[in-house]
Amino acid sequence: MFVTASAALDRGLTSSYELKKGDIKLNKTITRAMLSEAAARLTGLSKADATAVEEAMFALMGRALMAGETVKLTGFGSLQVRSRAERLGRNPRTGTEHRISARQTVVFTPSAQLREAMNHVEPASTGKIRQRA
Repeated sequence: MFVTASAALDRGLTSSYELKKGDIKLNKTITRAMLSEAAARLTGLSKADATAVEEAMFALMGRALMAGETVKLTGFGSLQVRSRAERLGRNPRTGTEHRISARQTVVFTPSAQLREAMNHVEPASTGKIRQRA
């Protein structure tokens, strides 16, 4: 499922990729606006409708995370709130130590399908992504 959706999204986001001989070179970061445009093209919805769905989805995910819930996106991964303990930090330039307060953070854990899909893509040192044989 993820590979099919990913391929469709890749086709929908061609403005952000330069395709050459099987290599995919990322020209820039994929933004929410680019996702909305691609979703509108792929689903036939208007751009305004796709943007409204996207904004509602991210708002719901944000509220769930703020409530301490785990957000599971089947075939993609899960977002989970974790507590970080207070710890001692160090300024790398001066070596000065300081305390970093305890805080909540969001951790992404990719699904098995995403990990498997990523295992078929090999990033090269030039920034290009090559398909593994």
